[in-house]
Amino acid sequence: MVIVFIQQGLTKFPASIDDAQIYELPYLVWWFVVHGELGSGLGLLVGGVFLFFNERFSWLGDLITRFSGFTIGSIMTGVIWIGQPDSLIDVLLYDNFHVILWFGGLYFAMRGNRI
Repeated sequence: MVIVFIQQGLTKFPASIDDAQIYELPYLVWWFVVHGELGSGLGLLVGGVFLFFNERFSWLGDLITRFSGFTIGSIMTGVIWIGQPDSLIDVLLYDNFHVILWFGGLYFAMRGNRI
């Protein structure tokens, strides 16, 4: 999941108005999407590093992981919403990649770094 979000963030970086217009989004929303994807991928990575290398600050790694998971869930909700699906069944059948990423973000937001 880390690799997917870092890769997606880097392919959209730097955020430009032309790219935002392709998806019919305001530039500010597009800027948050680009930086949110990159930041959430890096946040999951850093949160895991805090867990394994520094036990004293493991709470900070857990907080970073939870925030990154919330960000992933928010971005995936927006992606699914922008696709304007006809029904929930259409989302589950034809947009399963984003649904899986949404559930992954939900997992990290609720579970954090607990093993």
